[in-house]
Amino acid sequence: MRFRLVVGEVWSGLRRNLSVVISVILVTFVSLTFVGAAILMQQQVQQMKSFWYDRAQVAVYLCTSHDRSATCDGSDAGEDEIAAVEAALQSEMLAPYIDDYFFLDHDQAYEEFAKQFEGNPILDVTSPDQLNQTYWVKLKDAAKSQIILETFTGIPGVQSVKDQQSLLDRIFLFLGVASYTAIAIAGLMLIAAMLLISTTIRLSAFSRRREIGIMRLVGASNRFIQTPFILEGIIAALIGAILAGAASVAIVKFFVQGFLVKEVPFTSYITVEQSLIVPPILIALGVILSAIAAKIAITRYLRV
Repeated sequence: MRFRLVVGEVWSGLRRNLSVVISVILVTFVSLTFVGAAILMQQQVQQMKSFWYDRAQVAVYLCTSHDRSATCDGSDAGEDEIAAVEAALQSEMLAPYIDDYFFLDHDQAYEEFAKQFEGNPILDVTSPDQLNQTYWVKLKDAAKSQIILETFTGIPGVQSVKDQQSLLDRIFLFLGVASYTAIAIAGLMLIAAMLLISTTIRLSAFSRRREIGIMRLVGASNRFIQTPFILEGIIAALIGAILAGAASVAIVKFFVQGFLVKEVPFTSYITVEQSLIVPPILIALGVILSAIAAKIAITRYLRV
């Protein structure tokens, strides 16, 4: 009997404040979608880090005839200088750190350059001798790149030494800032959702103030009076959370896997299976926050 009465009260409250309930659903949906997007972005950043850091290499750029740097005299790195770099890479000192390395001469470097800038007018003004001969070094542990930098920086025939990981760190820093920005926006939206849930519960309680007064007169406990209002907030937020969870999975399925994987296939992306962890988190977050907001709102109203 009590269960049926509580369900009836919940249904009555939702029906009376339908427009406000829809607002709660929409605000919860938008705010939790931002939370889901932030979680997905963090997953994607970690996925890309694992993919690219394993492939990050150190480039040892040799001098060209166009270089006027401290270690270059305006001529190509000579055979002796190239042999010295090769010998250093094969030395017992660096062997424990190097997984593999390969050499690109001018023509091979130009082939790679032409692939990268296919259709770009820059190809018309670039010749193979302008591109550096390069040793690409893959390390067993990318974190030990400083050893290669210190070994080859400043030696004759070497123009510069570049660590790809440092470039990747800047990219991932930008992506991290973007994800934290999404989290901040989501936090503000969640606060707005909680305030809206609180307002909805107070409106619902005010519209049923006569029934509440009667329940108090017949000795109904505060817990029994509060339960329908708390359930109203939870149900509205739950619908929004379910929609947000579905939207998060849909983003991965249709945008990431359906578009990015085909159009930008140079990296690794999160899968739909990995995104399935997001809906339970959003649903739990929505239910907990709505329950807290509704509980505080109805408790304060009953004390007035």
